[in-house]
Amino acid sequence: MNIRQYLDSTYLKTPSQAGITESESIQVAKEYIQEAISEHFKLIMIRPDRVALAKEIIDEAHSNVQIGTVIGFPEGTASIEEKLKEANQAIQDGADDLDFVCNYEAFKNDDLALVKNEILAGTALGLKNNKVVKWIIEVAAFNETQIIQLSALIKNIVISNFEEEDYASVFVKSSTGFYKTENNLPNGATIPTITLMLENASPLPVKAAGGVRTYEEAVEMIRLGVKRIGTSGAKAIANGENTQIEY
Repeated sequence: MNIRQYLDSTYLKTPSQAGITESESIQVAKEYIQEAISEHFKLIMIRPDRVALAKEIIDEAHSNVQIGTVIGFPEGTASIEEKLKEANQAIQDGADDLDFVCNYEAFKNDDLALVKNEILAGTALGLKNNKVVKWIIEVAAFNETQIIQLSALIKNIVISNFEEEDYASVFVKSSTGFYKTENNLPNGATIPTITLMLENASPLPVKAAGGVRTYEEAVEMIRLGVKRIGTSGAKAIANGENTQIEY
């Protein structure tokens, strides 16, 4: 199976997180963007301040690789206004996909009005601009019941407020890849969590992000029904090699 069109090749570390300088970080980002082009991946997922760079490189290469970025990343606690401002800038800079981090702490605290409002506003902004929107629910922060509830909430908001032809453009996504778990428990996509998401987000598509490290794991996710896989080891996975990269 050629899985390249399922892969969102991902580089989201800040220079300080990677332990490198700003100029070195820009160079790494360029390498990821160029690799996505040469490997014919679906998309390059990059930080908001690198979207314009990705757009320039991809346009120069006359490539069809799409550009995704993260909004409210990684904590998800930014206000709705801050998230919309960041998303608008990303749209202006050339992003195709907007991966919003849902305010999962607000959800855990039963502030459902806030969560509903940001899902509605962020989705509306993306769809109005013909963008793909993904809602990151951070499965490692939740128990099974909460995963079910938030996946269903996103689905119900989309079904109630948007047209059926929009559903394929609004994803529920598992993880940022940056959530810190206790005792080295998985912080991203696992078969049980992805299964819960698929069962409760349908007809919305699901993106598995964080923790997919082998070609076999990627194929298993695709066979379960996911439409996208986010990984910073995309080339290795696509070529049947294992990757130890965390996200």
